[in-house]
Amino acid sequence: MEKVFSYIISLGASVMMPILFTIIGLCIGMKFGKSLKSGLYVGVGFVGLGIVTALLTSNFGSPLDAFSKIFDLDLSVFDMGWPAAAAVAYNTAVGALIIPICLGVNFLLLITKCTRTVNIDLWNYWHFAFIGAVAYFVMDQSLAWGYFAAIVCYIITLVMADLTADRFQKYYPEWQGISIPQPFCQSFTPFAIGINWLLDKIPGFSKLDIDAEGLKKKFGVLGEPIVLGVIVGAIIAALAHLNHFGDMESYRVSLEEALKSKNPLAKPVSMTDAVMSVVKDILYLGVVMGAVMELIPRITKLFIDGLKPIADKTQEVVKQKFNGKKVYIGMSPAVVIGHPTTLVVSLLLIPVALLIAVILPGNQFLPLASLAGLFYVFVMVLPYTKGNVVKTFIIGLIAVGIGLYFVTDMAPAFTKAANSVFATTGDAAAKIPVKTDGTPYFAGALDFASSLFGWVIYKCVASLKWIGAGVLTLITIAMVVWNRKRIVADERVNSKQ
Repeated sequence: MEKVFSYIISLGASVMMPILFTIIGLCIGMKFGKSLKSGLYVGVGFVGLGIVTALLTSNFGSPLDAFSKIFDLDLSVFDMGWPAAAAVAYNTAVGALIIPICLGVNFLLLITKCTRTVNIDLWNYWHFAFIGAVAYFVMDQSLAWGYFAAIVCYIITLVMADLTADRFQKYYPEWQGISIPQPFCQSFTPFAIGINWLLDKIPGFSKLDIDAEGLKKKFGVLGEPIVLGVIVGAIIAALAHLNHFGDMESYRVSLEEALKSKNPLAKPVSMTDAVMSVVKDILYLGVVMGAVMELIPRITKLFIDGLKPIADKTQEVVKQKFNGKKVYIGMSPAVVIGHPTTLVVSLLLIPVALLIAVILPGNQFLPLASLAGLFYVFVMVLPYTKGNVVKTFIIGLIAVGIGLYFVTDMAPAFTKAANSVFATTGDAAAKIPVKTDGTPYFAGALDFASSLFGWVIYKCVASLKWIGAGVLTLITIAMVVWNRKRIVADERVNSKQ
């Protein structure tokens, strides 16, 4: 079983999801051709999302390295990105069986009316496996602790998906009958509810009700995500060249030496060449960021084209099999990350996130490979802010700022897990680099290490042990009981209508 599921996971989302959704389509009565087409659209969507993510992270590497040197940063936590977290998640005994175990838990909760969500977002089960793997290693490779942490996270996420489903469907009306059972996205819901409530208490704050369309009307072409992307990308590149503006001669010499190291016959670099090189870097990064802002909505349309027919057909089957009772289909948040407000706020948050990572006392993590994960922060925030750009930005800023501390605090446990996985499997994604002086980094990633759910579970297990397990058990049971009461009461009301 472990080998079978490890192999399936190793296929990656771009291969695994077309197979999965083709099978689901056939099981719910869709024709083979339509099922296959839907599955392939989803697979192509994941391929496109991977390309855009790589475009963002690979082109930001050099500017952010320069950024670190400008501010003389010596941070101890290296941004491994979500691929490292997923590698740690699935390359352990916990991760290998996480899918069948969680599906069993989901089925049990569904038939006992403790949840309405059927979580078919199997690829993102790695989030549950990740926190389970971390607990597994910090508790001396205890499978019991690992599965406990993973299942607690899974149940809490299912309940949160139920609680937020109506609001999600109201804000994203094209996704009726859908919920988001992804713990990284759901972990920002408490921030959205609490901070949004506080902002509403500030006199006059409601006048700052600007959404993405409002930005376009107010600022014209400058309010377009693609143009904002070019501007922000160019600003980041310009900051990376800040030192060079003050000493262009040194930059010219470094360029010349770099060229001659590759080709001893290379022509000397003039001052004009040096200036043009800086300008080229600034313009190029601007266009790359603009491309990311434009491509993400186009890629998410592939997810919509693939998942919408399956979601609609599933709803038909559910109504027939469950006598009209409400059941939500748990989908990947990738279907809505192309929302204009998500793009605009994520874009604005990128340079600010870098700045707060520099100035926050005690933080040891600078986002790099994780920058693309910022798009997922706002999936469950927008339904509460109703797309208000100012509110959404403030919530994102606070949540990400706190999340940096979560990453820093969890880094030793993440590192222990990654080192063990790399030693056992040789998976390059889990290999932690070393500093130039030979000192090893700690491992970190925004997704899933900056999650409120993940951090709370980690601290309860690692620091409080049995007391923490008791607290988590009580919280989980209370949420399940509350959710069941809601479901039963709602069914009773509907049966009378």
